[in-house]
Amino acid sequence: MTIRCLAVDDEPLALDIIESYVSKLPYLNLVKTCSSATEAMQVLQEEQIDLMFLDIEMPELTGIQFLNILRHQPLIIFTTAYPDYALEGFNQDAVDYLLKPIPFDRFLKAVTKAQERLQRKNGKGTEAPVAQPAAAEHDFMFVKADYKTIRVDFRDILWIEGLKDYIIIQTKDQKIITLLSMNKMMEKLPDSKFLRVHRSFIVSLQKIDSIEKSRIRIGNKEIPIGEVYKDAFLKWVEENNIQ
Repeated sequence: MTIRCLAVDDEPLALDIIESYVSKLPYLNLVKTCSSATEAMQVLQEEQIDLMFLDIEMPELTGIQFLNILRHQPLIIFTTAYPDYALEGFNQDAVDYLLKPIPFDRFLKAVTKAQERLQRKNGKGTEAPVAQPAAAEHDFMFVKADYKTIRVDFRDILWIEGLKDYIIIQTKDQKIITLLSMNKMMEKLPDSKFLRVHRSFIVSLQKIDSIEKSRIRIGNKEIPIGEVYKDAFLKWVEENNIQ
């Protein structure tokens, strides 16, 4: 199994080291190196990428901000000189978090974890999926919560809130807490009905009651609109002639 990789870092030396390490592992194919998140986004639109080595501290758009705007992301291994971002990095469902300078044995361990996760994803492992994919003909999904598998109809969801390693699915009748990242949750939801408007919030577009400056109101709940997500949300507003 060949793993197609992308390395993103604004430091040329860091990219050289990753390129050198990748060359030692025949099952890795480094498709491209990028010096910015915007350059990487273009590559992700054009190439199939299985694994991305991603720096966090970059100008214009950090690695965390970059991931938050990706609807479909490859597996992520963070590479950074700052341990302070470790918790936030793992909250993004990252495979691993490597601190610079990165020794080769640590790099190899992280790549092995990514390889194992890809094998499970491709059906070669034994780990059961947490939730069913949202197939086009489905209007519901299943999530695991309180030792049960619960059916959740999309039409009942008001909003979804991220809370560290968990998410809260707020419906009209109940609050469901399940272990899942916000990015994975977005992959389960139909694009036409839900939009991420903040790093910690996904809203049901059909349930929005009003918009006030940088806040959305659904019932009595006020939900902030993050700067990173504002343009996409305002575009949706314009397309629906709400202004």
